[in-house]
Order: sequence, then structure tokens, then C-alpha cells
Amino acid sequence: MKIGELATSSGTPVETIRYYEREGLLPVPARTEGNFRRYEPPHLERLQFIRHCRSLDMSLDEIRVLLGVKDGGAENCANVNALIDAHIGHVSARIRELRALEKQLRELRQRCCSPSSVDQCGILAELSVAAQEPAAVTRLGVHSR
Repeated sequence: MKIGELATSSGTPVETIRYYEREGLLPVPARTEGNFRRYEPPHLERLQFIRHCRSLDMSLDEIRVLLGVKDGGAENCANVNALIDAHIGHVSARIRELRALEKQLRELRQRCCSPSSVDQCGILAELSVAAQEPAAVTRLGVHSR
């Protein structure tokens, strides 16, 4: 199949497929005489595996390790277990960070219980004061969307 067909079959944008190829997660496909990429069913299976791992919020490096174990025919899956245990730890830490962020936002929300003029807004006032503190960035942690 051509890259567009692979994209449609897997629900993956064409640019993402090309990116996974550049990153070495997807093997480079053979080319037709017209220089089109020609993907086979194993490409689709591998891409679906990658996408499922991404849906579990695994990094590309984690996926690379899993694919290496999967492709390498290792005798056991101890490395896979260790990787998943570490990933669970990362997820747990992020949950704690998000709960702290939620608490901070709820406290901030309490600064302005009813609509008022902008110059009287407790939320904007608190944000302005907090932004002037030297530790303002570290207080928020490493939150990212």
C-alpha cells in the first residue's frame, strides 16, 4: 500500500509516519519504480503497535526499547517489565503534580468569587503578585499540556 493508504488504515497522519521512519521506529519501506513508498502488512502492524504505545503516553525512547525487545527475540521480558514499572512511576508522579496544580487553581479561583471589574479581580491580582516572586516558576512545577 502507498503511504496515504497506510495513513488511512492506521489513522496516522502521513507526516507522523515519515517521522517514525526517520526516528527508526518504522522500517524504511521498499519503493516502487515510480519512487513511491510501498508498505506491507507488517508496517501497518508495527505502526498500530507504536500508536497504541503512544496512547499509553509512552515516549518514543520507551517505544524504541519495546520494539527492540520485540524484534530481538529476547528469552524473557524482564526489560519490558522494568520499563512498564518505570512508566507507571512517571504516570504516578504526573498525577501528583496535576493534583497539586488542581489544588493551586482551586485556591486561585477562590480569590474572585463573583464577577467584578477587572481592576478588582482577585485572580488577576494574585497572578500578578505571584509572577513577581522569584520562585514563581518553580512553584508551578513542570506542568505541560
